[in-house]
Amino acid sequence: MSGATTAAAALPGRLRRPPRSLGAERRWALAGSYAALGAVVVMFLVPPFYMLMTSLKTSAEISAEKGNPWVVRHPTLDNFLYLINYPNFRGYYLNSAQVTLLVVLITMMIAVLAAFGLVRLGFWGSQTLAAGVFLTYLIPATLLFIPLFQVIRPLHLINNVWSLVLIYPTLTVPFCTWILIGYFSSIPKELDDAALIDGCGYLQMLRRIFIPVALPGIIAATIFAFTVSWGQFLYPMAYLYTSNQMVLTVGIVGDLVRADVFAWGKIMAACVLAAAPPVLIYAFLMDYYIAGLTAGATKG
Repeated sequence: MSGATTAAAALPGRLRRPPRSLGAERRWALAGSYAALGAVVVMFLVPPFYMLMTSLKTSAEISAEKGNPWVVRHPTLDNFLYLINYPNFRGYYLNSAQVTLLVVLITMMIAVLAAFGLVRLGFWGSQTLAAGVFLTYLIPATLLFIPLFQVIRPLHLINNVWSLVLIYPTLTVPFCTWILIGYFSSIPKELDDAALIDGCGYLQMLRRIFIPVALPGIIAATIFAFTVSWGQFLYPMAYLYTSNQMVLTVGIVGDLVRADVFAWGKIMAACVLAAAPPVLIYAFLMDYYIAGLTAGATKG
């Protein structure tokens, strides 16, 4: 006992702090973390909140000089009803949904097969090709839309919504493939040997082993492809110019902003309706994503 007391006395003062000081430091650290998190949450939630409040106002209330931009005095759904009954807006929504669905399907088919081939087939130069796939994603879109315009024009797809189905995978496939390469690489190769011994081919191995185990990565890649396809603005602005071919991102700007007149109530209502699908997708798929991570961690 005396030896332990002597050793404790020999420690520096900062190492012999009482437990209360450590608890106080922990409380201060938690308080600082929550304060920083609260500031970030407020910063990101203020624009959507303002958008929602403005969408519920009449034009007279929006233009009132003494009106409070954060409070709705006379809420109305007229802006939403106008857009729901507006044929052009319904066309924008349908075009965006069509393009996004097709791009997500094409992206996932290519990304899953490409990641599986790069990880498991082991051909010469596969590692270099995997790095090159990711590096292509780092090229800014602002540098590519002019060369892509020269590629799309001979195909007579300018001002055609199908041009976006052809172009968007150049943005989504590289990053989705890179995500899936990381998930596929973490799958033990012993599972491959067991599947080959049981008589499975590579496609059966992909369908029965890799896709179920790497489901969290596939969901993450799907969310990324959906977000890019739904919210892309530059390419639709460059390639589409008639109302029947526009998607939501350019249709809202091109149709609801007329000269120097901004219909703010309708614009904000359109933004709320356009933001609804991504919000719902994230709200539902995040639960499956976390469940997939937990299930993958416990699989033997």
